[in-house]
Amino acid sequence: MTRKRSPRSNKKPRSSGMRPWLGWGLKLGLVGLVILAVFAVYLDAVVQEKFSGKRWTVPAKVYARPLELFVGQKLAKDDFLRELDALGYRRESTVHGPGAVSVAGNNIELHSRGFQFYEGAEPSQKVRVRFSGDYVAGLTQADGANLAVARLEPLLIGGLYPAHQEDRILIKLDQVPAYLIDALVAVEDRDYFDHFGVSPKGIARALWINASSGRLVQGGSTLTQQLVKNFYLTNERTLLRKATEAMMAVLLELHYDKREILEAYMNEVFLGQDGQRAVHGFGLASQYFFSQPVSELKLEQVALLVGMVKGPTYFNPRRNPERALARRNLVLDLLAEQGSITAEEAATAKQKPLGVTSRGSMADSSFPAFLDLVKRQLREDYREQDLTEEGLRIFTSFDPVLQLKAEEALAETLKRLAGRKGVDEVQAGMVVTNPETGEIQALIGSRQPRFAGFNRALDAVRPIGSLIKPAIYLSALERPSQYTLTSWLEDEPFSIKGQDGQVWTPQNYDRKAHGTIYLYQGLAQSYNLSTAKLGLEIGVPNVLKTLERLGVERKWPAYPSMLLGAGALTPMEVAGMYQTLANGGFNTPLRGIRSVLTAEGEPLGRYPFQIQQRFDPGAIYLVQNAMQRTMREGTGRSVYSQLPSSLNLAGKTGTSNDSRDSWFAGFSQDLLSVVWLGRDDNGPTPLTGATGALQVWTGFMRKADPLPLDMPMPDNITQAWVDRQTGLGSASGCPNAVQMPYIRGSEPAPGSACGIQAPVESVMDWVRGWLD
Repeated sequence: MTRKRSPRSNKKPRSSGMRPWLGWGLKLGLVGLVILAVFAVYLDAVVQEKFSGKRWTVPAKVYARPLELFVGQKLAKDDFLRELDALGYRRESTVHGPGAVSVAGNNIELHSRGFQFYEGAEPSQKVRVRFSGDYVAGLTQADGANLAVARLEPLLIGGLYPAHQEDRILIKLDQVPAYLIDALVAVEDRDYFDHFGVSPKGIARALWINASSGRLVQGGSTLTQQLVKNFYLTNERTLLRKATEAMMAVLLELHYDKREILEAYMNEVFLGQDGQRAVHGFGLASQYFFSQPVSELKLEQVALLVGMVKGPTYFNPRRNPERALARRNLVLDLLAEQGSITAEEAATAKQKPLGVTSRGSMADSSFPAFLDLVKRQLREDYREQDLTEEGLRIFTSFDPVLQLKAEEALAETLKRLAGRKGVDEVQAGMVVTNPETGEIQALIGSRQPRFAGFNRALDAVRPIGSLIKPAIYLSALERPSQYTLTSWLEDEPFSIKGQDGQVWTPQNYDRKAHGTIYLYQGLAQSYNLSTAKLGLEIGVPNVLKTLERLGVERKWPAYPSMLLGAGALTPMEVAGMYQTLANGGFNTPLRGIRSVLTAEGEPLGRYPFQIQQRFDPGAIYLVQNAMQRTMREGTGRSVYSQLPSSLNLAGKTGTSNDSRDSWFAGFSQDLLSVVWLGRDDNGPTPLTGATGALQVWTGFMRKADPLPLDMPMPDNITQAWVDRQTGLGSASGCPNAVQMPYIRGSEPAPGSACGIQAPVESVMDWVRGWLD
């Protein structure tokens, strides 16, 4: 019997050679899964560590002084509106919400923004301000109740950036308009609140659109993936990076709430480039493009910023306004299609202009010279890392309105002088302070003040010329038994041999001698011969000690040439010296910083006002009197061709050899300003102190409209009538009688009658006193 063959016997036996490959494949798969799991654990740690910790290095923010309002304050309405414009206040017919302002004649109504100051929080409130002339005449709340004082938020003037120059203003999700969330989701990730970090639907939609168009039109990344790419990864375009991005996005959504992720995205997204500074987040972008907090953005502004996410450079509204407008309107259409806004709202918003601020305005430009000063002062107390990463808030004395007026005065003067040979090569430095507090209010380091570079206000060390002369006359007037304003000086040529054997032969600027003059005339007319003789009588070392008491810290050799300004100082050092003269002999170190807060608003440090009396008020009063005469009848008299004669001012011109340096330092009751003009190569200029620096100073004072100098007469000062020609005592009604101040006991003996001199004994006593 024949056995049937089993059907299986027709098949060839399975090759035993495939089994090892299957085994190896399984093992490799398991190894791959382990590696993937380890990689996932690693990525999970990376995601959590950065997202739960300090997510950003935030640069320190530097703020100008806050504008304080009170009845009786000297403040022009136009200057007030200029500051409101810089702060981004919106002009409206009726005030609606913080950041709005309406103007009706001399009445201004505004809704201020709240702000956290060193002393505490300033509330957001409606305020009505009434102006009369250049003064605040009324200050009330919305209900009509009088306000003692109201303080506006300070202008952000710059930041101290880390090496990568990244900047942002951190915002909370509850601070943003609802339109911002709707628009961002509608444009960038419409399934955001439904996916788990990666959207298969979004990827499929992108593939379909790209395939249909035949080119790359749309990406499939979710908002979470975009955040991961910006937050953790590079812009490398590889499959590995894309896979890593997707895995990290899933992990991020496993640990954190959708709203928290969205908030991080809004603070991280790149939205523009401001020079070297990278603008990140909607908080900073809102300030950069609209000069407004993000909470105040309107629908059309939100749509513009969201539209820029796709390409901040391509859709930059300042450089490419037509593209930006089309993109903004597309976003508005998407919002209408998805029902976030009505078709009517979209149509209305599309009719609005882009509304971005112009570059170079006060609101979005830095002030590099002042920021340089702030950095130098801060680095004495803080580490560089603290300043560039911890989000410190620096409050300063900087006055943006005064800064602009100083810049305008400089530009106008240089333009007017441009016809003179060599003026185009002239550079500038300028310092503006408050005489009473020593606070620096404005600073110019270059004839192009908005460009960072060599800061001449702080670093240009130049011979000060005749700016030294008030120190010489102060040294003399501190000796009332020897010198008064009406003491006689000889303005005659002389020579003196120095310790080095060199012969010093000073000359007056006009190359003339002026004979016998009063002491005050030597300062008012800036005569070199009489001043140098006076300084030699007092002693050069004694004059240098007076300079040290005035605040000059440089050590100069006691050469006779120092008496005519051979010593060199920076404009900032000159301002410190004249600060003591302007403040009644009280030395107040110059400062630009008021206080420092942490990023959370906690007080960190204060820079309190310091003051030290260094001179007798009577002697300072006499020097101020002579410096006022400089402005009335001396080298500074040209100021009154542009300023009202009722405005009392004190100042001093300065010109170094060959007109290489043009200086002026002067002050009113509330403003002190020092101006320097010269060439960086120390070459000669066509300018003296009076024809150069004084013109800038005058233009600034005309714009600033300062208070007249009104120094109270010290107790040891008395007024006496003297004969204008002889300097002897006179009666008040005599034709040549003038009244002069004297330190009590140094005044001349009174005259008995007009034309009749005092008894010879009295005259001789006065002469002996002068000789002593």
